[in-house]
Amino acid sequence: MENFPIAAWLLRPRRREARAAIYGFCRLVDDLGDESMGEPRALLELARAELDACYSGHPQHPVFQRLQPVIDRFKLEPQPFQRLIQANLQDQELLRYPSWAELDRYCTLSATPVGELVLALEGIHDPELVGFSDSICTGLQLANMWQDVASDRARGRRYLPLAVLHEHGATEEEWWSGAVSPGMLAAETHAVARARRLLIDGWPLVGQVPGLMKMEMATFILCGLGATEAVLEAGSRVFSEKASLSPARRRRAVWQACWAWRLAAPPRSS
Repeated sequence: MENFPIAAWLLRPRRREARAAIYGFCRLVDDLGDESMGEPRALLELARAELDACYSGHPQHPVFQRLQPVIDRFKLEPQPFQRLIQANLQDQELLRYPSWAELDRYCTLSATPVGELVLALEGIHDPELVGFSDSICTGLQLANMWQDVASDRARGRRYLPLAVLHEHGATEEEWWSGAVSPGMLAAETHAVARARRLLIDGWPLVGQVPGLMKMEMATFILCGLGATEAVLEAGSRVFSEKASLSPARRRRAVWQACWAWRLAAPPRSS
């Protein structure tokens, strides 16, 4: 979700305010699931009740009070918001993923609803365009995961599917021990390639959204590709520290987006 505000300066004020309300919801729900001092499940259930109140009552929390008029104005469906809450509930119980199928299902809860809400603000519901958005959002989610393998492991989480580790000759014991074997590096490279493919597959959306959103969507994709390159360049260091997208690489992605949105495919390097 860290890429969500990157190109907000491109938006008209009304859209910027709507995005800010959605971002506030996303940030709150993530914090309740990841960093709260109370009981995450109970707090997330309270968030679900506040969301329900946005559709059939009067929410009490400021984040939801700000969200309610956006929901009403743009006729936003509740399902994407509900899936984001469910993703954080799942994070309390499912910490390790056996295969891509399970991780993909998680991304339909944690990542794709954000893109669907952004498109809905523009009145875009076409299944093909939503599919491109889902590809971009999943690619961004995976790129973020592969940047953060060290901190996720410290919290007892393993998003890198066990099947991918085994495919490349690595073991779960190596994962938790912190040992960086050739198999671990190969599994991470495999995972990065999947994120890159999803981002590139979503590029056709760039030419289908209105106005300056073209540049914004291109920025999201190029920043995601830049993040994956940072992971590859970090090599074994990614297992001990975050492979951050540098400010220079982020600026380059934004600059490239100013002209790359006209292309049929993203530039080869960001």
